[in-house]
Amino acid sequence: MDVKQAIQKRRAYRSLGPIDITEDLICELATAAQLAPSCFNNQPWKFVFVYDKDILLNMWEALARGNEWIHAASLIIVVFGKKEDDCDVKGREYYLFDIGMACAFIQLRATELGLVAHPIAGFSEERVKEILGIPEEMKVITLINVGKKSKTISEVLSEKQVMWEKERPKRKPIEEFVYRNRYG
Repeated sequence: MDVKQAIQKRRAYRSLGPIDITEDLICELATAAQLAPSCFNNQPWKFVFVYDKDILLNMWEALARGNEWIHAASLIIVVFGKKEDDCDVKGREYYLFDIGMACAFIQLRATELGLVAHPIAGFSEERVKEILGIPEEMKVITLINVGKKSKTISEVLSEKQVMWEKERPKRKPIEEFVYRNRYG
């Protein structure tokens, strides 16, 4: 699969099936992140790969309502960092951008491996830090939930989420977000 195919195939499915979490899989996904570009090669990202059943159970306590589908994920990648570990140019904090690129690389590699890697924002940062021992000065940016696409749609999904499982949500037309030479 080439990059274009991985981009086109990548989807944020919520109906997940189990996968075996191996050291090779963790290394594959971590290496993809490691190769992402960053300001002055600072590589500000940090990840905790959570796959222990008991810790996953604790992580469920940190999820916002509506994210019960994550209970089927075999792996949660907790993504975090701090602004001091990357460039700050005239108030532009690059660490969020750079960490986002590393997450995109993880998602594309997961897609290439036939997996779903679905990032979310619906969680308690404080609870995640408490469960995993992440220092207070760090910012937990997202949780990437990993599994394989299930053949059956999860019963815990809302009507809207079921619709998104069946067909890709509409994307904005390019004309709505691309400008040429000037804004507007």
